[in-house]
Amino acid sequence: MSKSIFREYDIRGIFEKELNEDIVKKIGFYLAKALIKRVPTAVYIAVGYDARLHSPILKNWLSSGINKAGLKVLDMGLVPTPANYFANFNKIDGYSCDGSIMITGSHNPPEYNGFKITLNKEPFFGDDIYALGEDILKDKSIIPNNEVTIKIDCKNRYIDYIVNHFSHLKLNNKEFVFDCGNGVAGVVLREILDRLNIKYKILFEEPDGNFPNHHPDPSDEHTLEDIKKELETGKFNFGFAYDGDADRIALLSSKYNFKGDILAIFFSKHINNPTVIGEVKCSQVMYDTINSYGKAIMYKTGHSNLKVKIKETNASFAAEVSGHLFFNDRYFGYDDAIYATFRALELIDAGFDFDLEFEALPKVYSTPEVNITVTEDTKFKIIEDLKKALQNPPSDFPKIKDIITVDGVRVIFEKGWGLVRASNTTPKLVTRFEANIKENAKVYEDALIKLFNQIKGN
Repeated sequence: MSKSIFREYDIRGIFEKELNEDIVKKIGFYLAKALIKRVPTAVYIAVGYDARLHSPILKNWLSSGINKAGLKVLDMGLVPTPANYFANFNKIDGYSCDGSIMITGSHNPPEYNGFKITLNKEPFFGDDIYALGEDILKDKSIIPNNEVTIKIDCKNRYIDYIVNHFSHLKLNNKEFVFDCGNGVAGVVLREILDRLNIKYKILFEEPDGNFPNHHPDPSDEHTLEDIKKELETGKFNFGFAYDGDADRIALLSSKYNFKGDILAIFFSKHINNPTVIGEVKCSQVMYDTINSYGKAIMYKTGHSNLKVKIKETNASFAAEVSGHLFFNDRYFGYDDAIYATFRALELIDAGFDFDLEFEALPKVYSTPEVNITVTEDTKFKIIEDLKKALQNPPSDFPKIKDIITVDGVRVIFEKGWGLVRASNTTPKLVTRFEANIKENAKVYEDALIKLFNQIKGN
């Protein structure tokens, strides 16, 4: 077994090579045991899966492990990840689950799969996942086949909820384009749009784990080429694109691609006294703008981290640049790209002008994320060494106003900032830079990368 499948936010690996029958059965068994430890009266775990070709097989193996531990599996079949989360907060067909497991490889290549885990309405991640891996590594037992499950219709319960929540929309004079990327958004989207009388065109609707048209990652500009072509025709007011399991969104007009931190500004303007959590990669424009009428909190990257922070602070909303959007205002505080779609349509229905609002924001230049390959053993040490070096930087280093260390190192300069953080899921450092103009962003980038190279050389 490769310990690398047990990651900070979830469990993820290559089907059969890393996620084989023995390992997956034990994952089910030990997750059920972890739930019983947290909720001694636990009875049910809800399990759903995405469009990947091997997801149903993993569901059977996982169910055998859960059954062995003495819990029962509520089988919701093919659903988006947010519909799986939804079961933790809503009774489905008379059943209340005590936890849920979503079988998904998210935006990874087709040979990958994995598990996103919620126990007692809270994400199961970090040290808990690493400890789970240690338990499985030591267990030499064989878990027998027992694939018995209880079928539940979570998909239609979720669809009904979205339709009822947004039944007030009046968008008859507008038309939208949606790119499902052959992921699992296509399982629910058409029916919701039809029932709300919204005009649409859907691209790549059919769930297909081979992802034959493009990779389902809306944070990658290359995957948005098809939807951009549709928007260039002038026929559609906006476009929406989803990742493989529909917990991340891209929202585009014919002029702009609105990232998650910009969307956080737009949504927060329509929430009374908003408290908004952003990750360390979010633009300073987001923090400054929201702080002018509400409260913005900077926190660690990662959907599990943000869900925990929402609960801790009772924040209204949280966002990642990549398109994870978490509504705790009128919703349940988890990342849901389908729900976020209709919150955006609600703004459009109210006359909110996305392009004009974006153009009115302070102008800054932001680099894309740039990853630096290091090793799993050294990535966190490099960050610690970088923190120390920044306490006494070289004489030619740009003036530092502040250093934020909530997740990696975010260095605040006079006219912008630079970020270096260790990825929790890969042997890489993640960098991003922002400044009032491109030249200043380049100065900050060059200075931090030069300092990084000196540290790495030592």
